[in-house]
Amino acid sequence: MTIEAYQGETAYGPLYAAPVAARAFVEERTRTVRDRQGEEVVTSTTVHLLPSQACPPESRVTLPSGRTASVITSALLDGGGLPTPDHREVTLE
Repeated sequence: MTIEAYQGETAYGPLYAAPVAARAFVEERTRTVRDRQGEEVVTSTTVHLLPSQACPPESRVTLPSGRTASVITSALLDGGGLPTPDHREVTLE
């Protein structure tokens, strides 16, 4: 997939970084999550990335299917040295 990291707002709209290719596990599953404002929203896709992959909320991603979506949440799941599958979990609109 490709990630265009959200960098902020300009007078002309949102500003995104150049697209970066990333390996991902894509899970097409509908569920409810809370956005940055604490509102409940429905997500249809969860993406699991390497823990070092930057993908802040409001970033724009293009999935392998060609669908483009915005990031709702991005969370680092790190076991702190325990033998766990560390990764970044990203939910999409």
